[in-house]
Amino acid sequence: MPEYNSDPDIFRDNGSTLIKGTLVKGDKKDIFIGDSCIIEEISDNYSGRFGEAEFIIDGSKSVASPGFVNTHTHAAMSLLRGYADDMHLQEWLSEKIWPLEAHLQADDVYWGTKLACIEMIHSGTVAFNDMYFFMESAAKAVDECGLKAVLSHGFIDFGSEEKRESEIKATENLYNHVKNMNNPRIKAAVGPHAPYTVSKEGLSWASDYSKEKDIMLHIHLSETEHEVKECVEQNGVRPSKLLDECGCLSERTLAAHCCWLSDEECELLGERKVSVSHNPASNMKLAVNRAMPYQELLNCGANVTLGTDGCSSNNNLDILEEMKTAAILQKFFWNSDTMLPAHEAIIMATESGKKALGFGNGKLAVGECADIVLLKTNIPCMTPLYNAESNIVYSAGSNAVDTVICNGRVLMHDGYIPGEEEVLEKASETAFSLVKRKEDGV
Repeated sequence: MPEYNSDPDIFRDNGSTLIKGTLVKGDKKDIFIGDSCIIEEISDNYSGRFGEAEFIIDGSKSVASPGFVNTHTHAAMSLLRGYADDMHLQEWLSEKIWPLEAHLQADDVYWGTKLACIEMIHSGTVAFNDMYFFMESAAKAVDECGLKAVLSHGFIDFGSEEKRESEIKATENLYNHVKNMNNPRIKAAVGPHAPYTVSKEGLSWASDYSKEKDIMLHIHLSETEHEVKECVEQNGVRPSKLLDECGCLSERTLAAHCCWLSDEECELLGERKVSVSHNPASNMKLAVNRAMPYQELLNCGANVTLGTDGCSSNNNLDILEEMKTAAILQKFFWNSDTMLPAHEAIIMATESGKKALGFGNGKLAVGECADIVLLKTNIPCMTPLYNAESNIVYSAGSNAVDTVICNGRVLMHDGYIPGEEEVLEKASETAFSLVKRKEDGV
């Protein structure tokens, strides 16, 4: 029963689960991970009834947490990190981001997504919800990196029937591709970008397709005051009401941002059992001028989760940093020092996120998925340890994450991820190649 030193076998994927053994917390054997990739036993003393452990990870100087979930990303935008900053949102999109994205190729998305996966693993993320382009390439990257993901093609038709048919085809192709992968860690979703970029016909199709295939609908909602005013001027109703009229609000819906919701819209999202993704760092950086109404949404029954948005607007994918930002933004903006306490921030990033994406309950419990993060306690930012949840939210960064296990497979141990160096090198090359193609008009 060898203990881990630098044995690369601890990272191998044998088709069901990599590790068959125990996590050790203090001097007690704490959590057993069985071949079925679920937690089989939590006890002071492992009973041995599931067989001997192949590997033992020493967690005596760590605290265990359920794996974290990032519910709103554009993963391959990791290639655009630092490309365009400190701009107005609409100018940023129309003058910088969209023109560069017009030159994207499938290989760009593959390496950009792999870079994003590496970054997310470092901060303890085991599952994420992604909307972008060339998503078959994103699916390949996720499959290889070992994370869980819900993937949607960014559906934008701008009212064009021809464009709408193209977006429908891309969405259907992604759904069929993911289905044929037969990988339970990867799901397809439908991804109408936003009410201001997708026609009513496109929104209605997305709703029908989500219902027909029983898949998530991932959309941006009420990020800015401008888009709300524009929606009212053009349609006579606020964005949430428009989406509801098109059938887009249900328990399958994940709505990102939601900064400019009215009280009535919060009630509507709660009634429809919508999941909401709070993206505080991106919203603050792009100066949307209002914090998502967290407490109102929670009171109305919406499932409130946490996301980072893409690297071109955040500019990182550190879910630990996002927990702290969410907690302090809510306190500051709504002038309530007790709003969004540490415990609730962790629930947003674990239980609520898993519920939104349909990947279990996000708890450390027998029968739950073996999605586990070990955070070091023997480092300055985690010392002293009066309250583990407080330290995780207000003190810890990705430097505290030691080990990440997703679906029973070790993705990182002792801060090491196999193949990371190659991904960083290839992603950097790919990013500069993309910019050069744009400059050359290729």
